[in-house]
Order: sequence, then structure tokens, then C-alpha cells
Amino acid sequence: MNLSTLAAPARFESIVKRSKFIAQAAAIDDAGQASIFLDAVRESDATHNCWAYRIGEVYRSSDDGEPAGTAGRPILAAIDGQQFDRVVLVVARWFGGIKLGAGGLVRAYGGAASECLRNATRTPLVDRARLIVVCGFEHVGAMHQLIMQFGADKHAEHFTEDGLHFDIELPSDRLAPLQIALRDATRGQARIMETTG
Repeated sequence: MNLSTLAAPARFESIVKRSKFIAQAAAIDDAGQASIFLDAVRESDATHNCWAYRIGEVYRSSDDGEPAGTAGRPILAAIDGQQFDRVVLVVARWFGGIKLGAGGLVRAYGGAASECLRNATRTPLVDRARLIVVCGFEHVGAMHQLIMQFGADKHAEHFTEDGLHFDIELPSDRLAPLQIALRDATRGQARIMETTG
């Protein structure tokens, strides 16, 4: 399954039987960012601010006073149904005077969430691996070349008595080829000390 996140915040408005719905979504990396977004877009004059987010296996949702299961779960289902991850979505509702019933609420909240995501610009999520590579001083040049060759991000490098430690991150699918190239370039002397996920 190819998951995506949002390339930019997204917004969608709809009217269902005189109730106004505004859906807003954004990319997040953790629950703290979800909370910040919720606080930033919460409509203080709305009847309800219902929401959901997913970050990998972690997810939460809230019906914010609507009947249980009629708002938060349909919003989460929209996130999952369109194969999004690391996304928070808030749907604010202003009651228009006509009750929608449980089925109507599910359709209205889920529909607003789905349309918000459908119209959004997505960006693919790529699994990344972070590692510490230790190499002798004589292999520093080769290590710098491999970092560039494999498109790795270098977070830090520092000298120790046994050589140089590189803290790098790269797409997971490039890890095995990097290990082979590293072995060949250093005649097996460099090593991956630790993988931090």
C-alpha cells in the first residue's frame, strides 16, 4: 500500500440541509502537532468541531458532542480510505436548524472529510532508515561520496579515536545497496553501529 500525506494544508466547505461544514486538513508528524493544528483551526462559534488523525498505527478521533460514531469515525475512515497517513482533519459544523439523523451526520462529516482530501495535493510517504556509520579516517572521502551517491541526509559527523561517526538518514530501500557499497569502498572496515529507525 502506497501511503501519502498532504503536501499543503487543505480546506473544503459544504452545506447539507442548511448546516454548514468546513473541513480542514494538514500534515503532521506527531500528536503534539495534531493538537496545535486542532487549536489553530477550531471554530469557536461552530456547534461542533469534530476531528481525527492518523500517524502510522496511532489514531484518535472525536465526535465533539455529536452522537457517538457519527463524526470522528467517518472522518478517520476518509483518511484511511484515501490512503493518507500523518494527517489531521477537523470538520466544523454550524447547525442549520434541520436534524440530519445519525446516517445523515455520518454522510455529511465523512463526505466533507473525503472531499477535502480528494481535492488536496498529496505527497508520497517514503520509509526512511537512520543509522550511525563508523569508518576510519582513511575512508572519510569515500564515505562522503557514498552519502551523495545514495541521496542520504547527513545529520551530524564527529571524530572519535576510532575514526569518524556519521549520523545519516536515507530511504529504506537504499539501505541494502549502501551497505554493499560501503563494504566494497572500505574493504569491510566501515561498520553500521546502530540503526535508529
